[in-house]
Amino acid sequence: MHHHAHHEHEHKHTTATSHEMHLFEIRKKAIVCTLLSVPVVLLSPAFQELLGFSLPEFYGRDLIILVLSSLVFLYGGSFFIKGSLEELKILKPGMMSLVSVAISVGFAYSFYAHFSGGMDFFWELSTLVVVMLWGHFIEMKSVLGASRALEELAKLIPKKARLVKGDELVEVDTAKLRVGDVVLVKVGEKVPADGTVIEGNAHVDESLLTGESIPVFKKEGDKVIAGSISLDGVIKVRVERTGEASYLSQVMRIVKEAQESKTRLQNLADRVAFYLTIIAILVGLGTFFIWVYFSKDVGFAMERAVSVVVITCPHALGLAIPLVIAISTSYASSKGILVRDRLSLELLRKVYVVLFDKTGTLTEGKFGLRDVYVKDMDEEEFLKLVASIEINSEHIIGRAIVQYAKTKGIDLEPVEEFKVYPGKGVLGKVRGMSVAVGTEGFLKELGMAMDEDIVKKAQELSKQGKTVIWVGIEGRLRGILALSDSIRKESYEAIKSIKAMRKKVMMITGDSEEVAGWVSRELGIDEYFSRVLPHQKSEKVKELQGKGLKVAMVGDGINDAPALMQADVGIAIGSGTDVAIESAGIILVKNDPRDVVRAIRLSSLTYTKMVQNLFWATAYNLFAIPLAAGVFYKWGLLLPLPLSALLMSMSTLVVSINALLMRRHMR
Repeated sequence: MHHHAHHEHEHKHTTATSHEMHLFEIRKKAIVCTLLSVPVVLLSPAFQELLGFSLPEFYGRDLIILVLSSLVFLYGGSFFIKGSLEELKILKPGMMSLVSVAISVGFAYSFYAHFSGGMDFFWELSTLVVVMLWGHFIEMKSVLGASRALEELAKLIPKKARLVKGDELVEVDTAKLRVGDVVLVKVGEKVPADGTVIEGNAHVDESLLTGESIPVFKKEGDKVIAGSISLDGVIKVRVERTGEASYLSQVMRIVKEAQESKTRLQNLADRVAFYLTIIAILVGLGTFFIWVYFSKDVGFAMERAVSVVVITCPHALGLAIPLVIAISTSYASSKGILVRDRLSLELLRKVYVVLFDKTGTLTEGKFGLRDVYVKDMDEEEFLKLVASIEINSEHIIGRAIVQYAKTKGIDLEPVEEFKVYPGKGVLGKVRGMSVAVGTEGFLKELGMAMDEDIVKKAQELSKQGKTVIWVGIEGRLRGILALSDSIRKESYEAIKSIKAMRKKVMMITGDSEEVAGWVSRELGIDEYFSRVLPHQKSEKVKELQGKGLKVAMVGDGINDAPALMQADVGIAIGSGTDVAIESAGIILVKNDPRDVVRAIRLSSLTYTKMVQNLFWATAYNLFAIPLAAGVFYKWGLLLPLPLSALLMSMSTLVVSINALLMRRHMR
């Protein structure tokens, strides 16, 4: 395994800047070594012979080659030698150690050959170092690019904030804000810290943070997150979370931890890389002794051995998986899908049952007026009377009715003799007419005249799991209102997509059989469990697992925590800005069930890319090792050293590009 990954695990505190320094450093080495090795290559008789041209020989030519190659070895090679010392310190010889052994042995031999008149291979060594440096540069750049997404997030937070002190505004560093401070955010400005709006309202763009594409309307009492932009209003925000506790810091921490945690495939790759390292050294030694024995040409044997070691380098293997993970987790986080635990992401594609908690996940979780049925009376007039009576009610049903009348633009009238009968209904007078709103029993108690048609309609509506409210006016039943939670538009598409993946969709809810049945039929859910109390949800998950099914549970990170933890994969949905959820492996910031589908797709895609990369990285070795060892030498097939280096870098490049192509698929 190459040394970055080790560094990453060894020193988790290395900051992005040190990585960028590292990148800058290696680029400098690569450029300098490239310039130094051009004359070495052009002046080498072996290279001239290879390409069939010749430059006039001159005195000191060999000395120039010697000096320049030594510089390349000392300046460029030091990068790998330092790396190999790091690896040996933790007793895990890997890619760096291999390269170092190869170039040091090769260089030592060439140096000796130069003075004893043998065949040196300086030009091959110089190109080897150059190619390795560039390969390494490309690889680091791609790894950095993947985690760059996080730094972009960090940049979203403004440096300065306007602090409200009494009547004046003071500009302060965002870092100095404390919980309880009040800040002012003007149009087009970014919110400096997480908090609650205490004055004003505005549409806020949170798309970069939560992936919520439509601007969200924020009014007094609503929460806003640092980095979101006020599009059309001035708001005052009371700061509630700063620094480490803020939404962004938490997202960054989750993504970072996910990238550092290992998956099973990663462990496999590490093992393979370790064995490859050992194989490389053994095959290298074997190659050397066999060639010395058969050809008596130490130089040739040496070059073959170095070629083998270089080509077996498990460079691409070390990159195959971390890069895919880095890209998928950081991309997902910008779309409001946070992977807390990589194993969950790996398991998700294998899950057979997706179990949704109904309330607020598949449905809006908001009670609303769905049907109005009136007989012998104008509907608007009917609503005006009911809403006028209900304006004084504290009940959720009353509020829903008033809300509905307001959206219809109905003006309300004053009410007299208003009375509440707890658990039954309300009574009052509007324009001298007596109006009763409540249960069927309440109206019967008041001796209202019933109406066949309306009663029939009421039964029909309550079969759909709706709550029916009865309205009597001037002594007779005049109409009914039906209220229910509504199904999210997105749920239809989400359920269809999950079923198309040949998975079973199930739903679990505390609601009544009628409501659960209605939602299930509407959405085409395979199976549902109704009237399940919160603490019984994890039992249900266990029961399904007992049948040998792999279960992903989708629910609220707090109320459904036990069930999420019991499931093979726990997905917390609609966490909003509160992402410190320990119960779930995957956290969906938005309340959109389609994100569950996106997460499953991400799981499959990530897996496919990892397997492809492992295949690329190993298949190439199986093909190249015998070539480098000179197995096909008598048929004239041989890999010159620079070509082996190039091939090795190519495999790294293929792996990097393949991982980067993931972004295209994730759109």
